[in-house]
Amino acid sequence: MTSEQDRQPMGTVQHVVISVDAMGGDRGPATVVAGIADSARKNPEIAFILHGPKAELEPLVAKRKELAGRVTLRDATGVVSMADKPSQVMRNGKGTSMWSALESVRDKEATVAVSCGNTGALMALSMIRLRKLPGVDRPAIAILWPSRNPQGFNVMLDVGADIKANARDLLQYALMGSSYARNGLELERPRVGLLNVGTEEQKGGAELKEAHDLMKAQADADGYDFVGFVEGGDIPGKRCDVIVTDGFTGNVALKTGEGTASLIGDLLKEAFAYSPLSRISSLLALSSLTRLKKRIDPRRVNGGVFLGLNGTVVKSHGSADETGVSAAVKLAFQLARSGFSERLAARVAARLEESDASAVATDAPSPQDAAGKKDAK
Repeated sequence: MTSEQDRQPMGTVQHVVISVDAMGGDRGPATVVAGIADSARKNPEIAFILHGPKAELEPLVAKRKELAGRVTLRDATGVVSMADKPSQVMRNGKGTSMWSALESVRDKEATVAVSCGNTGALMALSMIRLRKLPGVDRPAIAILWPSRNPQGFNVMLDVGADIKANARDLLQYALMGSSYARNGLELERPRVGLLNVGTEEQKGGAELKEAHDLMKAQADADGYDFVGFVEGGDIPGKRCDVIVTDGFTGNVALKTGEGTASLIGDLLKEAFAYSPLSRISSLLALSSLTRLKKRIDPRRVNGGVFLGLNGTVVKSHGSADETGVSAAVKLAFQLARSGFSERLAARVAARLEESDASAVATDAPSPQDAAGKKDAK
């Protein structure tokens, strides 16, 4: 195990360093350590800064030979609980494992932070410690949704960072979501859809219609194809790659989807356990059932990405097991390796420059106006 003073674990491999909050999950630090050990075993390029009470974490890490020489421990005795209010954590969060994990990204010791902790508190601390990107009004949480598309997943945002979103916010979500799809799913020109109660352009409220027009006008400049309004059935479909919506709608859709996937799994178990013949049938279909289970297993797409910050944060489910934590770390690694945070910042900055230039051009008087003013004098 490396000393606390080390900035990056030593070795022949150039590591991508992930900052991990060990104390946020419902299952405790042993599950988090097991998850990062699974990631370390699969990928020799990952190293970790692990945040939490050193006396508790040291023996857990020592038991995992996969983590030898690849973990830096940061002692942080405070813990943000699921019951803590974000405002409370903002005032008293210093010294917690969550705060410490974000500090490592802020100080450029790690590229991405991963936490299973309280979502509201994590977003609040992220905005305080990492700050929003200039030009971003509301950060968003993006998730990967299993889909019929060739890449196997669609991106949906926002799924709970903020329940409100105006037309400008939704336009920014389109920019950030398409950048995420470009880097996380390797889609050169993602297709973006705006979630609505129907696909017809006359449907939806005034803000949705305004967002529709803004996203359509900005598509070429932001490097995506806008497919217009999409419905709930398109979330796992192949009509688009990125689904944009407000945090309230997105979170309801996410929880509904997870509940449905769990229900399907339980119903399949009941069906194949119904009779001796059905149990034999399940054995014959075992390989197909295993593939289906893997495809719809929420643990394997665990990890919501906070977009719009000066740094990348991956939020894992609080109830994540070893497989879920490993999936969140894998996502963090993919985004870190692609340079996602820097690329997104560059796109947002370019959009801001275009907006400023457009505003200057709009405010500048035309030759006719200038002549008119001169004559008035």
